[in-house]
Amino acid sequence: MGLMTFLWLLSGLTACTTAPSSNTYSTVQAGTLQEVQYATVVSVRPVVIQQNASETGQTAGGVIGAVAGSEVGKGKGQIVGGVAGAVAGGTIGSLIDRAASQQQGVEITLKLKDERTVAIAQVADEEFRAGDTVRIITANGKSRVAH
Repeated sequence: MGLMTFLWLLSGLTACTTAPSSNTYSTVQAGTLQEVQYATVVSVRPVVIQQNASETGQTAGGVIGAVAGSEVGKGKGQIVGGVAGAVAGGTIGSLIDRAASQQQGVEITLKLKDERTVAIAQVADEEFRAGDTVRIITANGKSRVAH
């Protein structure tokens, strides 16, 4: 398998992550009965949503680096080049994976109708302000906030 094929696979693997959103539903979530509560926004603060760490980028980068590095030199030079390429590729792949899995989010603190205060973090795809009346939509233990 060539270097270009590995690069293509790496780009596809790093694009597979998504985070909770007020406007996006997965095919599993669509058509699912969800409980709705109304609440008032108390405060909103920016957060970074980090997807659970995976080793996909590091592994793919290491393999790509090893293949590319082994093209350097002959004999022992190929081995050294492969090892150095694997280390460099793994490091770069890990950084790409980490950057691709971060999204800007918001932590929304809410006052429920029963006077309890709760907070929900989600992708910042909708603007919320203190005093807004919002819906908390919950299914299977996961909640999102929407207007």
